[in-house]
Amino acid sequence: MADKKDLWNPILETMPLEDLKKLQLHKFKRIFTYAYNNSPFYARKFQKAGIKPEDIQTHEDIQKVPFTVKEEMRQAQEGKEPFPFGELLTVPVEEVTEYHQTTGTTGVPVRYADTWEDWEWFSELWAYSMYSRGFRAADRVYIPFPYHLFIAFWGGHYGSEKIGAMVIPGGSTSTEQRVREMADLKCTTTMCTPTYALSLAETAKKIGIDPVKDIPINKIFCAGEPGASIPATKKRIADAWGAKVYDIHGATEAPLWAFECREQKGLHVNEAMALVEILNPETFEPVGPGEIGTAIVTTFDRYAMPTIRFDLKDLVRLSADTEPCKCGRTWRMIVGGIIGRRDDISKVRGVLFAPGSVEEAVRRLPELSDEFELVVYKKDDYDQILVKVEALPEYQQDLEKVRERLVRELRNTTQLRCEVEFHPYGSLPRYEVKAKRFKDLRKAH
Repeated sequence: MADKKDLWNPILETMPLEDLKKLQLHKFKRIFTYAYNNSPFYARKFQKAGIKPEDIQTHEDIQKVPFTVKEEMRQAQEGKEPFPFGELLTVPVEEVTEYHQTTGTTGVPVRYADTWEDWEWFSELWAYSMYSRGFRAADRVYIPFPYHLFIAFWGGHYGSEKIGAMVIPGGSTSTEQRVREMADLKCTTTMCTPTYALSLAETAKKIGIDPVKDIPINKIFCAGEPGASIPATKKRIADAWGAKVYDIHGATEAPLWAFECREQKGLHVNEAMALVEILNPETFEPVGPGEIGTAIVTTFDRYAMPTIRFDLKDLVRLSADTEPCKCGRTWRMIVGGIIGRRDDISKVRGVLFAPGSVEEAVRRLPELSDEFELVVYKKDDYDQILVKVEALPEYQQDLEKVRERLVRELRNTTQLRCEVEFHPYGSLPRYEVKAKRFKDLRKAH
């Protein structure tokens, strides 16, 4: 059983469900009223929907509030004052102390503002998750990300400081130098994308450093990609480092709304800091335990730019386990991580296809490197799936055997026939932050 000391805020984390629902309704009404009165964007949006603050009296009333999507947030900023936040900002620009923006991979980025109080809330989110994994003041955490406009692990930095740990910022330097610093400074924890955790281990081996023997990392916190909840990927990272690997879910608009505790039975929804609705992706009615739904998130205590019923488009599955987690938290759990995005999951030859199923198959084969690419395209009006991989140098003579095994694994995980294309070892792109491995070329036609 996990130590109850792994609870950062025992009152909120073990609150009875009925009390928790009352607290969530109170906090939703508070942020809804604040946004209605202070945000030109939300005031117009809610007035158009015919909903006023006094209309929110029950959880069922929340269902009447319209979703917020990224595109309308962009439109509320483009060409609008105050620059660059537009009609989303609810405080004077002079009160903004932190600036971040979305990655912009699907269009113009949304520019995010936080006040000092908002940033304290954000640090608290990370403290909840890290403390749940046994992260303590004695830890030395190495953060190997670029410290740029992407919000990524900024919260991890400040959450670590809140707990009292030593923070080592591995910003603008090479992967090789980062590995050497982690070894020299005897770091116990790191946080990065699953892709980069594998890349760090690969680089370490190339320069003669054994990640297991020479670097005392025992905890790795992953975010930004679904890989840390994909069993084969999580195992590959854990084996490479001899460490526990923990998953986190979050976004710039909805930071760290779910996390894995030391028990690793799934991800706890951070019920005290956000309202997370898991809804049927077609009817948008609440789903039950064991069912897949799309995540809709309202952040309770972020005021400079509130997020109310934001549609993440991430598909997750609520746990059907009726036994509470041994860590003592009463919060709901999701299992299997992010199954996929509604944008990415589509039908291929009549079969529902999720890109994560390809990652699961590739990462099961020890003969392959950590990198791969996935392309879905049409040939003679027929859907094709091409998986590009690299074989490790010692398996170059066995490519056909490896191909046969991978094709079988892909068939098992995707229920589809996939083509496999080998590329020279080290030739596929390596990524530090979010990997961009999936291309659906059918959408271009």
